[in-house]
Amino acid sequence: MTDATTLPRRVALEPFRIPVFRTLWIATFFSNMGGLIQFVGASWLMASLTDSPQMIALVQTATSLPIVLLALPGGALADSTDKRRIMLAIQSFLLLISLALAIFTAAGWITPALLLVATFLVGGGAALNQPAWQASVADIVPRAILPNAIAMNSMGFNLARSIGPALGGVLLGLGGAALAFAVNALSYVGLLTALARWRTTHNPGDLPRETMSTAIIAGVRYAAMSPTLRTVLARCVLFGFSATAIPALTALVARDVMRGGPVVYGSLLGAFGFGAVLGALQLGRARASMQIETIARLGSLAFAMALIVIARSNHIGLTLPAFAVAGACWLITLSTFSVTVQMAVPRWVVARAIALFQVSLFAGMTVGSWCWGEMAARFGTGDALAMAAGGMLLSLVAGGYFRLPNAEELNLDPLRDFDPPQTDVTIGERSGPIVISIHYRIDRKDIPAFLDAIAQRRRVRMRDGVRNWMLLRDLHDEQIWIERYETVTWIAYVRSVRRLTVADADIGDRLLQLHREAEPPLVYRSLKWQTSPKATGTMVASDEII
Repeated sequence: MTDATTLPRRVALEPFRIPVFRTLWIATFFSNMGGLIQFVGASWLMASLTDSPQMIALVQTATSLPIVLLALPGGALADSTDKRRIMLAIQSFLLLISLALAIFTAAGWITPALLLVATFLVGGGAALNQPAWQASVADIVPRAILPNAIAMNSMGFNLARSIGPALGGVLLGLGGAALAFAVNALSYVGLLTALARWRTTHNPGDLPRETMSTAIIAGVRYAAMSPTLRTVLARCVLFGFSATAIPALTALVARDVMRGGPVVYGSLLGAFGFGAVLGALQLGRARASMQIETIARLGSLAFAMALIVIARSNHIGLTLPAFAVAGACWLITLSTFSVTVQMAVPRWVVARAIALFQVSLFAGMTVGSWCWGEMAARFGTGDALAMAAGGMLLSLVAGGYFRLPNAEELNLDPLRDFDPPQTDVTIGERSGPIVISIHYRIDRKDIPAFLDAIAQRRRVRMRDGVRNWMLLRDLHDEQIWIERYETVTWIAYVRSVRRLTVADADIGDRLLQLHREAEPPLVYRSLKWQTSPKATGTMVASDEII
């Protein structure tokens, strides 16, 4: 754990000292606020176009569903393409859609179906943009203040969420939904200008870009084979499932528990957003003095206590502070998860990891919103919130079994710049399948240690894209153990080796120490050959350990 005294500059607002971050943060804040204004306008317009509750509810679905459907493709795209160009293209698309929606609404051409399509397109653009923007933060700020930068981004969104809906209501009163849509279109101009002025140095590398499907599969596979990422995503689902009770039931709290109206509803939302801002300002201090698992547990515990107060209180003097506490815990806990995700994965897969984080969060929130809505309908709003508090305590207990690691200490730089070896057989990038065999000589007394190390090596290999991994033992020499695996193509083999990180080096060092020969383990790289009367295979040998 880094001592807090060595971090005098890691204060909450430190990222704003970096001009690029500051400019993009301000532009993104206004863009987020415009999106929330657009949502308020769309919901109000749909209510005026139709009396169907299902159609009105579909506005929320059209806004959130794209995140589940498109976040991962967006992450795959951001990992393989210049993030700045992606964001420029998406923001231009969103400006055109919002502008068209404003024109159609002002002209009276809008229909419920057209409104839903436009809302889905806006949500889709936002879903594709978020992984690129969040992954870009690490390219803008030093790793030491990345947690604070992530917290500032979360604070900006929550601040926009506090102001945007209220401003949307004012705009609706002044000029109707058309004005709200026009303001949203205008909000993209500032971000487009900031992105156009931002000068990045995108390094595409010397390997061909992965196809979209291959990149998505690689991201999901990495998450499945990374214990850290699996833990964070599971914890995120559990937290989102219970925490979503507040945004899902706030309107019912104002109406049924507080016996209030729109003013009370707005006050509760404002208190939640205000608490989130305070949480962002305190997150840096908390990270400097506590382990991240402690922060996550305290956040969950305080959130559960806030839920209980909200469930049982009908006094505004107690409920407003409870909403503020919940907002602070919401931001602190989710920012802690987000920081862990970004620091626990190498740069080649970071946008996809962020996308999986978003999908996990929204999956938990989607199921939780339905669940707590059902509980409120059956048992009442107060009891539903109390049940959600119980669910939050269960997620707290889960932290005792699935602890968050201190990912800041991981060195995820590439282990080495691997150059493909020369081969006697002519081979192209797409030649394959490629079979790799690595021969180790292990003493009998070292077998338990070897099996432990090779099991970790299997996880890393599979995580980085190999398939059909197996461990063999020579029947004629009991000391010979053979690690064997395949890749689809030669370029897939090169890519898998380059994905090894400095943090993975310990596994290779342990295997080398257990190997009982002066020379490194022998590596055989082979091209799997199709059997035919005219075809023969050739095996290429190397003494390089990988």
